[in-house]
Amino acid sequence: MKTKLFLAAVLISVPLAAQWLAYKTPGIPRTPDGKANLSAPAPRTADGKPDLSGIWRGPMNSVYTQNIAADLKPGEIQPWAQALYQQHVRNLGADSPRAHCLPDPPPYYHLAGLARIVQTPALMVIINEGISNSGVTRTIFTDGRGLPEEMNPTWLGYSVGRWEGDTLVVTTAGFNDKTWLDFSGHPHSEALRITERFHRGNFGHMDFEMTLDDPKTFTRAFTLKANKTLVSDTELLETICENNEQIAQHLVGGNGFRVTSETLAKYAGTYEVAPGHEALITVDGESLVLHLRPSGDVQTLAPQSETTFVGRGNGAEVLTGDQLEFVKDSSGAVTGLTLHARRGDERAVRKGAPAGAR
Repeated sequence: MKTKLFLAAVLISVPLAAQWLAYKTPGIPRTPDGKANLSAPAPRTADGKPDLSGIWRGPMNSVYTQNIAADLKPGEIQPWAQALYQQHVRNLGADSPRAHCLPDPPPYYHLAGLARIVQTPALMVIINEGISNSGVTRTIFTDGRGLPEEMNPTWLGYSVGRWEGDTLVVTTAGFNDKTWLDFSGHPHSEALRITERFHRGNFGHMDFEMTLDDPKTFTRAFTLKANKTLVSDTELLETICENNEQIAQHLVGGNGFRVTSETLAKYAGTYEVAPGHEALITVDGESLVLHLRPSGDVQTLAPQSETTFVGRGNGAEVLTGDQLEFVKDSSGAVTGLTLHARRGDERAVRKGAPAGAR
């Protein structure tokens, strides 16, 4: 099956090693063994504000990278947005921005990977290491200006920040509607407004919150959290996305197969891969969602047949290039599943009664 799953590794370039990856970051408080003291007090600027500068890593394995609406009820997504989301899932992400070297979902840059924050009195710059293109850089103005009265829609929007005590509050608007909000394909409109809150509690830890408000896409605003950790003694690496024009012709997407909601509900449940390792299957509209425990990895699955599902990929997902097949007994009851992966087959046995669909 020629899909984006097979081509992701070719499309997305891999950062090359660099000689500065082990260079000791100056000005870092250290423990007696030479490691960065992440529990030390947070640094402050000359005006007494917390200094957010540094290289920060997101929490990784966040459910929101795959499903930004994980905490929403089905009725809280506008019908047009839910229909488009399911279309993206069935198409295996062949039309995703990442597949065409365009910016990743705005929340993703806080949920995974590395980003450098450079703070000055009048503005803050966030330089993301980049996966789908040559990195993405944001400018947040903190000089007292408000958002422009007229905003020509852009990929990253327009950002202004203000301090509320020791918390930097950033408001961003003026997005175009070309980005997705997650890798599974939840869309948004140009009415999207994002509020971010950065609070550096100590030297090595930052509490982050993001509130998304898009009344044309969702019936209510919602907030996600992503605690960040300072990464010292390293550097960001250059990443270049190229050859997308040659590869795009092969992104044929899914086969359009659809499974009834009644059938999907029969697959929902918990499957034991090995002692202490489980796969939880839930239903999300016309697709399934795989939750791996204890790793926390999440993957949206699109049907390719009545019993076979594939995880759409962007080069970083758990099931990139793999297929999941449900196993039934002679009576038609679902008893387990088999993951057909490049590393070999893995089997899981169903536990107990089916779980309810989302």
